[in-house]
Amino acid sequence: MIRPPHVAIAFAAVLFATLAVAAVPSTPGRSPAARLTSRVDRVLVLKARHEMLLYSEQRIVARYAVGLGSAPVGAKQRAGDNRTPEGSYVLDYKKAASAYFRAIHVSYPDAADVARARRAGVPPGGAIMVHGQPNDPRERAAVRAYPFPDWTNGCIALSNADMADLWARIEVPVPIEIRP
Repeated sequence: MIRPPHVAIAFAAVLFATLAVAAVPSTPGRSPAARLTSRVDRVLVLKARHEMLLYSEQRIVARYAVGLGSAPVGAKQRAGDNRTPEGSYVLDYKKAASAYFRAIHVSYPDAADVARARRAGVPPGGAIMVHGQPNDPRERAAVRAYPFPDWTNGCIALSNADMADLWARIEVPVPIEIRP
């Protein structure tokens, strides 16, 4: 049977796409969608824009809206100030069992943060994470609006869908820069 050229072209395109996906090596523990994405080698948070950008080889591969600490202006100075840190850190480990929908630890405080807090006579704070929404339904109801207001104690919050996407794309450690 002779097929019109557009049918043959469509068939060839489907066959090529199928072979291309089949050629992607399997990576245990990663979803097929994550295997098809570029490896994230840098994360940038722009606090004033409430935005997180993921980079792979100097190219933006994903962009998310974020919520910050409830006092979002200025860098974190001490424990309990509800500010999100500013500076260069590392996303150094993942925490699946968290009070929030997944969490990735930010290496705050660094040596400069500790020294600054020591000079001020205050504790620097810590346990800064990038995380999703609260697992507790009562807490989740308080931040249900998305994009949500700044509500964390200094962490960087994402929607659960964005956190799931970030989780699949990130292989720790990866640098994170948090700008004002």
